[in-house]
Amino acid sequence: MNKPERVTEGVYIIGGPQITDERDCCVYLVDGGTELALVDAGLGYSTRAILENIEKLGLDNSLLKYVIVTHGHIDHIGGLHYFRERGAQVVCHELERNAVSGENPKLTAAWYYRVNYRHVPVDRLLNGEMQDVVVGNTVLHCLHTPGHTPGGISPYLDVRGTRILFGQDIHGPFDPSWGSNMELWRDSMRKLINLNADILCEGHFGIYKPAEKVRNYIEYYLDYHS
Repeated sequence: MNKPERVTEGVYIIGGPQITDERDCCVYLVDGGTELALVDAGLGYSTRAILENIEKLGLDNSLLKYVIVTHGHIDHIGGLHYFRERGAQVVCHELERNAVSGENPKLTAAWYYRVNYRHVPVDRLLNGEMQDVVVGNTVLHCLHTPGHTPGGISPYLDVRGTRILFGQDIHGPFDPSWGSNMELWRDSMRKLINLNADILCEGHFGIYKPAEKVRNYIEYYLDYHS
């Protein structure tokens, strides 16, 4: 397994297939100085390793304030209960609440991984096209990007002129049982392209940079699913 590593100033990759467990999504950490936030929580079997990886980076995991849920699939939310028990607030779009809170377990796709999901309450619901989450001295802009699921979000932040985009599951897959909508997905991908991000922190395949590679990655899947 690889070690956690710095993506750019204030952004780290601390979990994922090559770092914690092959079933985990890529788990990212945003360092806002006085507060920390995770972007997604993995499947749930690597939670202690994720916390340890924060410490390995020289950061204080007691500063973890938020887990930002990009969407409600089990490989992204399975660890929520662990981090919430340790004081982190769960943040997701209102259209993903039924998955995260356990009201509609089918939306988690836990059946696909043959694991059980320990549901949690949502501490902060996002709604509309865009809402910001302030993490210490950093602002995460949470853009609603439906398509893969109804309430998917793609957070991004700007650090010293560099735009970092957390674009989880750009590639799919898509299934009507969890609310996929290809027309909405294509619109969302165009939104992401228009952000002109310099770095893409993708949900399963890691880091893409510079901006040309980010654009090419998104456009590839737009063409693939056309």
